[in-house]
Amino acid sequence: MLHPFLTRLLLSITLLAASPAFAQLLSFQQLLDRPDRPKADQRIAYGDDASQFGELWLPRGAGPHPVVLMIHGGCWQASLPGPELLAFQADALRSAGVAVWSISYRRVGHAGGGYPGTFQDVARGTDRLRQLATQYPLDLTRLVATGHSAGGHLALWAAARPRIAVGSPLHAASPLPIAAVVAVAGVPDLAFASRQGLCGKSVSQLLDLDTRGQDAAVWADVSPAALLPLHVRQTLVHGIYDGIVPPVQGHGYRAKATQLGDAVEIVNLDEAGHFELIAPWTPAGRQVVDRLVRATRAP
Repeated sequence: MLHPFLTRLLLSITLLAASPAFAQLLSFQQLLDRPDRPKADQRIAYGDDASQFGELWLPRGAGPHPVVLMIHGGCWQASLPGPELLAFQADALRSAGVAVWSISYRRVGHAGGGYPGTFQDVARGTDRLRQLATQYPLDLTRLVATGHSAGGHLALWAAARPRIAVGSPLHAASPLPIAAVVAVAGVPDLAFASRQGLCGKSVSQLLDLDTRGQDAAVWADVSPAALLPLHVRQTLVHGIYDGIVPPVQGHGYRAKATQLGDAVEIVNLDEAGHFELIAPWTPAGRQVVDRLVRATRAP
C-alpha cells in the first residue's frame, strides 16, 4: 500500500497531465525571476529579528484606505521564499486602491521559528497595524486577511486569535479584529493536512509540534478548524490543478464551519495550479485580486 503522500502526489500528477493548462502552470521560480517585480512603499520592522518586518503598500490618494493583511507561505520553512513572492499581488491591490501590509515572520529553520515563535510573530505583525494606522491613512474597519498556501493557514489563524484559550502562549487579550479572510490555496485544517503529508511531511513535523503529543490538543491553538467558529466571513480559493495544496483541503473544513454557524465560501478556479493564484497577470490571479477588493468593500 502506497504512503498517503505518494498516493496524493500520483493523483495530482495524473490530474495535471490531463489538464489543458499543464504546460502553462507556473512555478514559484518563474514569479521570482520576473525582472519587473514591484517594490513596496515602506519596509517597517515590528521586532528585532531580521525576519520580523512588514512591507507597506500604499495606494495614491488621501484615504483612509481599506487594508489587506497579507501573509506569505512556503510550508512554514525558512528555506523557501517569503513576501517577495507576493509582490505582484500586493501591487495589483495597491493599484486597485487597497493598502497592503505584507508581513514576514520567523519560520522553521530560523532561530525561534516554529511553535510558538511563528505564530507569535504573525500576531505581533498583525497587531502592529494599530500603530501604523496612526501614521498612515489606513481604515482598519475594512481589514481583510489573506495568505497563500501556509500563509492561508496563518491568515485564518490570525482571524481566529480571539478563540485561543487563556492558558495558551498564543493567547492575547485584545487581538486586532479582522473582518474577513480570503485564504488562497490555504490549509484550514492542520490535522487533515497532516494526515495527507503536506509538503512531504506531517504538519506537526513542519511546525515543530511533535513534542506536544499527537492527540487533539496538538492542534488546539494553531489550527483554524480547531478554533471554529471564527465569526468572520471566509473564502477559500483553490486552483483545480493544484498539486501542492489540493482543493480537497477546504471541503471538510467548510462542512464543520457551516455546522457551527460560520459562512465559508469555496471558490475553485479553472486553469490554475498553486502559483497562478498569486500571479495577477493570469485569469486566476486577477480573480483572486478582485475577490480581495470586493471583500474590503463588503459590510
